[in-house]
Amino acid sequence: MKITFNAFSFLQEKLSENGFKFYNVDMELADNLTVNDLIRELKLMKQDVEGVFVNGKIASFDSILQDGDRVGLLPPGTPGPYRVMLGIVKKQKA
Repeated sequence: MKITFNAFSFLQEKLSENGFKFYNVDMELADNLTVNDLIRELKLMKQDVEGVFVNGKIASFDSILQDGDRVGLLPPGTPGPYRVMLGIVKKQKA
């Protein structure tokens, strides 16, 4: 299967160090891989990734990727209130 992959913020440096491109990259992968499998393919650790987008929607790490999917990985600590709105992190109670 073929996906299009993007990484954001701090992940770009890690991927570059691992020898991977990180912007609008077309990747050929085996069928039935999960987001967790993709993270391993990219030589990243699960804790390197806080949020996952598949086709523009937040997805779980166990999501099975499909041919033609657009995947984005977001590292922890990327600033912005959207992290709470999308459910990547829980809103802290006062």
